[in-house]
Amino acid sequence: MIKRDIKRMVVKVGTSTLTYSTGKINIRRLSKLAMVLSDLKNAGIEIALVTSGAIGVGVGKLGLKERPKDTPGRQAAATVGQCELMFLYDKFFGEFGNTTGQLLVTRDDFENEERHRNLRNTFMKLFEYGSLPIINENDSVAVEEIVFGDNDSLSAHVAKIIDADMLIILTDIDGLFSANPAENEDAVLISSVDRITDDILALAGGSGTDRGTGGMITKLHAAQIATESGINTVVMSGEDPEDIYKVIDGRQIGTFFKAREAEKNE
Repeated sequence: MIKRDIKRMVVKVGTSTLTYSTGKINIRRLSKLAMVLSDLKNAGIEIALVTSGAIGVGVGKLGLKERPKDTPGRQAAATVGQCELMFLYDKFFGEFGNTTGQLLVTRDDFENEERHRNLRNTFMKLFEYGSLPIINENDSVAVEEIVFGDNDSLSAHVAKIIDADMLIILTDIDGLFSANPAENEDAVLISSVDRITDDILALAGGSGTDRGTGGMITKLHAAQIATESGINTVVMSGEDPEDIYKVIDGRQIGTFFKAREAEKNE
C-alpha cells in the first residue's frame, strides 16, 4: 500500500455492516464508526459518508418478516429506515462534536449537467461549513431509469464529484480473495491490485446478503470507477471501524486498488 497524505475521502458502509441479522442497527459499530470518522475529521481530513441500510433498517423498524419484493414496499421501508438512520447518525456524530448533512440523490443528479454542478457546489459548501455529508440513494422516489442500484457505485461517483483522495468501502468480508472463502479454504486475500482486469472481475462471486444489494462485483466496479479517476480505493471489513486508521497510516488492510494516472472530475 502507498502511504500518502489524505485530505478528502469517502467512506461507504453497507447494510450488512450497519445491522444485525435481525435487521436492527448494530449500535456499537455505528457509534465506533462515528467516533473514528469524527476523529479523522478533527485531524483535518474532509469526509463524506455514503451509507446503505435505509430499506434494511426500515424492515426491522416496521417489524416485517422479510425485505419487500415489490418496489412500493421497498420505497415505503426506505422512508422509515432513512429517518432512523439519520437520527442515529446525527446523534452519534453530534456526541463527538460534528454536524451532519443529508443528501439523498439519484443517478440523474450526477448525469444532468446542471444538477451535477449544483450537487458539487452543495458538497463544497458543506465542507466549507465544517459539516460531514451523509449520502444515500433516494430509494423512496427513485425508479429504474434513475437509480444507481447499489451504493458501491454511488460512493465512487461521490468520490469523483468531490475530488477525493481515497475511497474506503466497508463490507462484511476482508477484501478480494483468490476464490470464495466461504466455499474454498485455500482462498487467500489479495492485498493489492494494480489494475482491475477481466481476470480480477472474474474473482467476484455472486450478490451480497439478503440485507443488502451488493456483493464483491459491485465493489470491484466501484473501485474501477474510482481508480480510473485517480482515486486510491480500499475494500475492507467494516467489523472494526478502527481499522480505518490502518488505511490512513499506509498499513496493509483489506484489498488496496491503486489509482491510475487520470484527470479527476472537474
